[in-house]
Amino acid sequence: MNVFHPGPGRVAIAEAVERTGPGTAAEAVLLDVREPHEWQAGHAPWAVHAALSQLTEGSPLPPQAQGRPLVVICRSGARSQKAAALLAARGAQAVDVIGGMRDWAQAGLPVVDERGKDGTVA
Repeated sequence: MNVFHPGPGRVAIAEAVERTGPGTAAEAVLLDVREPHEWQAGHAPWAVHAALSQLTEGSPLPPQAQGRPLVVICRSGARSQKAAALLAARGAQAVDVIGGMRDWAQAGLPVVDERGKDGTVA
């Protein structure tokens, strides 16, 4: 472990898309750790949801995220850092996304609501 950057790594939005997005090798799962109301308002179309509050209570990852590298995202990057550290402590390979869904939307990447329509970042 690098003493200058303890804990899980961090990736920029472009790398998050490269690692998880449709039309890519999609080695990793984009894991959105925001609360349910935030997820319902808007999320990346290919993301998987597991709220940080549930993960801290010991809930398992959703089946489609188990045993795969994780790229963890939240609204701004604070919760995703905590979630990535928690998941790494559980043995998962996890990095968090710098800037979160706010930067995701500002980059013009898709955000959909719970019905698959245009969403917003809450």
